[in-house]
Amino acid sequence: MTPEPPVAETISAFRRGEWRTSLDRAPLPGPAGRELALVPEIVADADRRWWDSGLPGLPLLTGRRELLLTALELFAGDTLTVGGVGEQSGEAFRAALWESAGLPGPLVDRWCAMLRDGVLKKDDAPEPDGALALVALPGNTFTCLAAVCDQAERSAGVWLRPSRREPLSAARLVAALLAAGWPRARLGFYPGGQRSLHGLLRLTDRHVVYGGAGLAASVRSSPALTLHGPGRGCALVPPDMPTDDAVAWLLPLIAADSGRFCSNVRTVVCEKPDAAAALATSLAAALDALSPDGAWPLTAFREPGAAERVTRGVRDRLRPGDRVLTRRPAVLHGAAGDVYALPHLVLLEGHLTSPTPGAQAPDATDTSATHPLIGHEVPFPFAAVLSASPRAADAIIAESLFVYRPAK
Repeated sequence: MTPEPPVAETISAFRRGEWRTSLDRAPLPGPAGRELALVPEIVADADRRWWDSGLPGLPLLTGRRELLLTALELFAGDTLTVGGVGEQSGEAFRAALWESAGLPGPLVDRWCAMLRDGVLKKDDAPEPDGALALVALPGNTFTCLAAVCDQAERSAGVWLRPSRREPLSAARLVAALLAAGWPRARLGFYPGGQRSLHGLLRLTDRHVVYGGAGLAASVRSSPALTLHGPGRGCALVPPDMPTDDAVAWLLPLIAADSGRFCSNVRTVVCEKPDAAAALATSLAAALDALSPDGAWPLTAFREPGAAERVTRGVRDRLRPGDRVLTRRPAVLHGAAGDVYALPHLVLLEGHLTSPTPGAQAPDATDTSATHPLIGHEVPFPFAAVLSASPRAADAIIAESLFVYRPAK
């Protein structure tokens, strides 16, 4: 007998207080047959009208902080009912994240703990208002679900727009909130394409949007928008810092969380002109020693060609004289078919002295402040090392949301 084809699993949208599927669907990375139900803009528009009509009749929601903490406990390990998936245990959630997004179990455990700790350490919640909030999530880390918790505490309702690359964690958080007793009408889960984001921005009152430089350029700024764009994390190495100490300090800043955070260091600036090469050589060796399942585990890439594409993006940005000092192949194909982008470290040629494109033309030993690898963000551990004058270092700092200096 011919075996029955596997039943397709479609992660549902959550609208008007119910999990709902759709004829409009998108395939997800990982196992064949797994799909995501998409919400057309015309449907979201009707849902906003439904929200407005029902808002006056919503009962008062108290004890939000306690409900959030309960939900995050459930999110981390309990069995929850996720629309389209059914009953999902904590183990099944981790297995699904590994299969579709390449997130290893230890990293999932760490990120779940970070979410709960973030709520525990928060100040008193603001007074809730009548706004319908939107949180548009990235695909690189589910720790950004912290923004959903923030908006849930302060808003009348919150809609989540998940990344199509990793919607599993956002769907599970909705299921956890429902299981904790969050009112169904106050939640929404609205998957969609890039164009749908602009429609959701139009339909909601307050917005938190995560994305890269391209998204940041396409989203119109408004007082109601909080945009989390590129972090361009950089670290400043003082001239008197021994190389071994600098490597020990920098390695977790670059490699922790598989390099997935906007706060990870991407640019290492040496104040001493002749120190960059020695530091870069030692730091590259330390990155080469990292293994996919080590103390700082690496994430696997599930979309065909994605690991090759992101690593090629680093090499395409090299300029004459730049050197890739990490020695392993750019991409590792594991025995089980897992594909990893291995850590990269690049030493930029020259000494940066011109901090702005309009500055005096640099000589042959200078590196332009517009070098495409300064602040370049990729979803794996990567850093560019360079030496720079204080004036040029200040220009890099001005473009960085996260700036690290060693503790004194």
